[in-house]
Order: sequence, then structure tokens, then C-alpha cells
Amino acid sequence: EVQLRESGGGSVQPGGSLILSCAASGFAFSRSTMTWHRQVPGKERELVAGITDSGDMTRYADSVKGRFTISRNNVKNTVYLQMNNLKPEDTAVYYCGAPNLPVPSGGYLDFWGQGTLVTVSS
Repeated sequence: EVQLRESGGGSVQPGGSLILSCAASGFAFSRSTMTWHRQVPGKERELVAGITDSGDMTRYADSVKGRFTISRNNVKNTVYLQMNNLKPEDTAVYYCGAPNLPVPSGGYLDFWGQGTLVTVSS
């Protein structure tokens, strides 16, 4: 069973930092691209950052470039999102994602964690 468990969310003042963690199990983590997405009520879930299986390539939304860093530890099966210089508009539920995982039926599915709330407010 695929499991993604986020942790590290909370409340922080503008300009502050948080680090999110996502512990993964039940699939070949070291061979899987991983992502962080976020969602606010009434809006679609948006990609924040992605990282390839080996960690050699990363991708960021324009709104977080230079402030957020995605990384992974393939020994600990964990992906991280370091968030610096947080802004009120970063307030959202953040989800860890494992896209396009093969499933026994022969197809592919996207898997998500339960989400962790990040609130940026003074």
C-alpha cells in the first residue's frame, strides 16, 4: 500500500521559514519522481516543486523560485520542502505527491498524502 505522510506544517510570520517532510512507503521511492503541490479553498491544486528520482533535476513554480527548495533522501524514503521568506500568499494545504506510479491493474495512478496546513500571517 502506497503511503505518503507529510509533516512540518504550522503557522509562521511573513519572512519566516518552515521545512515540510514527506515519508513514503509501499513503492519504489528511489525510482520515482516526487512532487509538492498546494491548494487553497476554491482553487485548483497547483504544483509547487518537483524532483526526479535521483534528485539531479528539480522544477519550481515561478511564485516560489528562489525561496523554496525541494530535496530528497533515498535512504530514508523522504522528500523535503524547505520554505524560506514565506509570504501570506503561501498559505495553503501542502500535499506530497507521487505521480504516475504503476499499479497491479497495469495502469498508472497519482498518489497523494493527506496534506499539511501552512499558515503565513502576522
